[in-house]
Formats: sequence, C-alpha cells, structure tokens
Amino acid sequence: MPDSDILFRSFERGNLSLKNRIVMAPMTRSFAPEGIPGEPNAAYYRRRAEGGVGLILSEGTVINRPASRNEGGIPFFHGEQALAGWKGVIDAVHGAGGKMGPQIWHTGSTKSQGGWEPESPVESPSGLLAPGAPRGDVMTEEAIADTVAAFASASADAKRLGFDLVELHGAHGYLIDQFFWGGTNEREDRYGGASIKERARFAGEVIAAVRAAVGPDYPLALRVSQWKQQDFAARLAETPQLMEDWLQPLIDAGVDILHCSQRRFWEPEFPEIDGEEGLNFAGWAKKLTGATTISVGSVGLSGEFIAAFGGEASTSTGIEKLVKRMERDEFDLIAVGRALISDPNWAEKIRTGDTGSLKGFDRSALGELV
Repeated sequence: MPDSDILFRSFERGNLSLKNRIVMAPMTRSFAPEGIPGEPNAAYYRRRAEGGVGLILSEGTVINRPASRNEGGIPFFHGEQALAGWKGVIDAVHGAGGKMGPQIWHTGSTKSQGGWEPESPVESPSGLLAPGAPRGDVMTEEAIADTVAAFASASADAKRLGFDLVELHGAHGYLIDQFFWGGTNEREDRYGGASIKERARFAGEVIAAVRAAVGPDYPLALRVSQWKQQDFAARLAETPQLMEDWLQPLIDAGVDILHCSQRRFWEPEFPEIDGEEGLNFAGWAKKLTGATTISVGSVGLSGEFIAAFGGEASTSTGIEKLVKRMERDEFDLIAVGRALISDPNWAEKIRTGDTGSLKGFDRSALGELV
C-alpha cells in the first residue's frame, strides 16, 4: 500500500479547519420518517466522525418547497421538528470531534426509482425531466424567487444550528443542474439562454442569496457535475473555456468550495489537452477558478457507483491513483462514498494501514444504517 500520509494532512481555508483531507460524500439513505432525522441518523454520522473522517457532508436534505424531494424518507431541512433533528445530528458529530455540513437540495423533476410520487406536481425550469421528456410544471418567476429564498433560509438555519459549512446540490440532473443543462432549460426569459453562462443565472441568484443569509465568512460549497442521472454522457462544458464560463460566475457569487462529481475520479477531464494522466474535473476547476475543490468518484472501490447501486458488488482496492493525484496538489479534498456506507472506520483503517479489514460495498448495505 502506498504511503497515505498526504490524505491526513490538515486543511485550513478561511473559517474551515479540518484534521485531514477525507470527506464523507453525500449519499441518499431515505431513513428519515416523515422527513425528520432522529437518533439513528445522528448515530450513523457520529460513527463516521469517530472513524476519522475529516468532514462529513450529509445526505441531500430538502428545502421548503412543494415536491422538493423525489423519495419518501428523504429528510427535510425546514420545520421545527426536522431542524431539531438536525441539531441532534450536528451535536453528535461535534461530540465525536468531527466537522459537518448539510447538503441542501431540491430534486426538481427527477423521478423516484421506486415509483414514489410527491403530493404536489414537480417543478423544473421548462417542465422537462430530460431532453424531450415532459414532466411537471414550468417554474414561474414567482416560484423561482420563492425557491431562491428557501435555499437561503435553509442555509441560514444550518449556520444557526452550528454546522461548520453548507453545501448546495447543483449536480446530477437535479433542480439547479436542470437550469445549467440546455437539454432541460429551454426558457426564453433571463433564466434561460444559449450559453452555459446565461443558464447559470438561477444558480448565481441562489448562491448570492445564501451568501447574504450566512454572511461573508461562512464556508459555502457547491456540488457540480458534467454527467446527469438522465444522461451519463452529458457535458455542460466541452472545453476549459466553457468550464470557466460556467464556474467562475458561481465563485464570484459567493462559492468557496467546488465539489466536483465524476463517476471515476482518476479519469482526465480533457485528455485531448493534457493526456490520459491529465487533470480530472476537480483539477481543472481548481486551475481555472482558484477555488478549493473536492474530488469524488469511486474512491477505494473496484467498481463505479452506477453498477454498484444497480446490484453489482464492489471490493475494496488500493488508493495508489488517489495518492498520486493528491501529491501533485491536483485538488484539495477527496470525498468517499460507498466505502463509508459499509465501513464507518474506512478512514482510520487507511491511516493505520489496516487494509486487510477494509469492507467492500454491496447493495444490501443500503437496507440499514450501519
């Protein structure tokens, strides 16, 4: 096993101070009855803090909008009971010496894999689930304004409850990403447009409102992706210039950290420019904007996550590719997903070299909070 010390360097940027570079990635678990997180949720996150994770990002937790979630059991980040539940979560994590931020979410017009449907019609930029696939309501400007305000309110609550940062979910074909994507944003008003820079207006307004709500120094992350659950091959930015056009305005609006999701972190984003060992998505985002970046995508496991969540088992593997990229300072932090669902002590096992007891991932692990 390669020397993993680089993963355990401390990290400090502004008001965010972490003991190491390992982040628990947000992963939907749907174990919040009536949208209210309770003691089992708090214990689940506490175990990851005890297991050595430097920063925990919660599963997606939704804003106060009708049909903002696409599965029953997804937690709310609004309402007295849900926020009291989240207070219990962050207190448990802090009690174990951890740091944590909630991922604030609106699922847009996406569908439940299990057939669950919300009571209200879903909403999206143009009433589309995917290119050419109608679903739900086209958002009015009033609905957009209310949604922006709901993101800001949830983020202010995160700060008030004592979370160490907040992350906005702007990836994977959910609401914010549906505004980015030309295939789902056919609007002819100021929230649409032919260019990614124009279609980023909604995200920019959300970010600016959140920044105003939490103040100038509170850490704000944004998760972004090229791929969509509706189309794994989708790309918002085919060139570095287009990527800069997309991401730089979001940094200017108030984002500190770009959480750059790709299916396999070791794959280069623009191999035609810098080759097969070239910068990945997070590497290019850092190079172009100067922002702190988190990389993520099949860390520590043998199979990529789409196959794994479809039922294919994935065994724990070495982290040579990760160490190599971090040693060249390609990105700042690395998020780990499925490996931490099965093994809350993954980080500590990597730190101590106890690779023999690392656990792989199997879909059956989704049936309980380990």
